[in-house]
Amino acid sequence: MSDQLLGGVVTVATAIIGVAIIAVLVGSNAKTSQVIQAAGNAFGNALQAAEAPVTGGFGGNVSLPSFG
Repeated sequence: MSDQLLGGVVTVATAIIGVAIIAVLVGSNAKTSQVIQAAGNAFGNALQAAEAPVTGGFGGNVSLPSFG
């Protein structure tokens, strides 16, 4: 594929994702606060899992190996 074609595909995909995000945020049935809170919780859990080998614990539901 040429670079111009690949750039066009990326542009179209980005536009579709942008429209979907706007639709979710401003839609009449949107639950924006719950979506933002869920994303924050997911990021927090991922951060805790990444720190677990150093800090020695993880508060989520994932069983991690102990390197002690």
